[in-house]
Amino acid sequence: MITRRTLAAAAALALFGLPAAAQEWKAKYPELTLAVIPMENASGTNDRYAPLADYLTKTVGVPVKLRVASDYAAVIEGQRAGNIQIAFYGPASLARAVMTGVKIEPLVSPQHETGAAGYYSVIYTLASSPYKTVEDLKGKNLALVDPNSTSGNQAPRFFLKRAGFDVDKHFAKVVFAGSHENAVLALTQGTVDAAANLWNSETDSIVTRMITKGMLKKPDGTPMQKSDFRVVFKSDFLPEGPYAVLASLPDDLKAKIRQAFVDLPKADKAAFDKLSDGKDLGLIPVTLKDYQPIIDMLKFNDEQRKKS
Repeated sequence: MITRRTLAAAAALALFGLPAAAQEWKAKYPELTLAVIPMENASGTNDRYAPLADYLTKTVGVPVKLRVASDYAAVIEGQRAGNIQIAFYGPASLARAVMTGVKIEPLVSPQHETGAAGYYSVIYTLASSPYKTVEDLKGKNLALVDPNSTSGNQAPRFFLKRAGFDVDKHFAKVVFAGSHENAVLALTQGTVDAAANLWNSETDSIVTRMITKGMLKKPDGTPMQKSDFRVVFKSDFLPEGPYAVLASLPDDLKAKIRQAFVDLPKADKAAFDKLSDGKDLGLIPVTLKDYQPIIDMLKFNDEQRKKS
């Protein structure tokens, strides 16, 4: 019921330029959490996404704390529990969240320097190795990234199966490295003979980013170059992972977060460039429909696992 008291309260809020609706969601969400899947090590992920959290804090109007997840499942389960309001997903982890009942809404996804809002899954070997094809890797060891990684697990399984290779039978040993960087390090350190990973373009991949950071060195200590790696398999094009919010958030809060992401490339270019080492062009709107092919891919992989 509308009373004289509620009208007076609304008038007071309007006087101070604070709409009643905004005050309602701020009372329920005095702080928001932005979680990110572990593509890099924890410190690297923190450095990359901390400026985004700061930007969202200023733009949305409440503190936005960054959470670097220990694995992909932590992001999914954090959103399921309602503890994570904003998240950056890979397409497969988003698909797994949706398939297991997490109510989320994708907002935007990165547009890379090629102009595409997507990427590829590749399998690397060292250029110094004798392995030039997937066939050459029969009986060898493969590093994947995480069960819920697109380029680091779901896509290699799907596209290699389509090409006639069952990952669990073709390779002698398959290990999960935990992050994209760890998979590359397992390859360079000789723990495995091949590693699955993401690839945006010739000049933008986890390998090129690690080279830029000085993380990859040969046994003699000299820095590795892109030419020290060989791509022996490349998937079909995959949609880029999105930033997503809980569907249960108030509509005005979701709209404010969405607009903050849309404005990010121009409103805070430094924070935006930090996300991709200046490689990305912008952010484009996405919906759940954009990820239906990934949901279908996961369903296929799940069926294959049941059969094995």
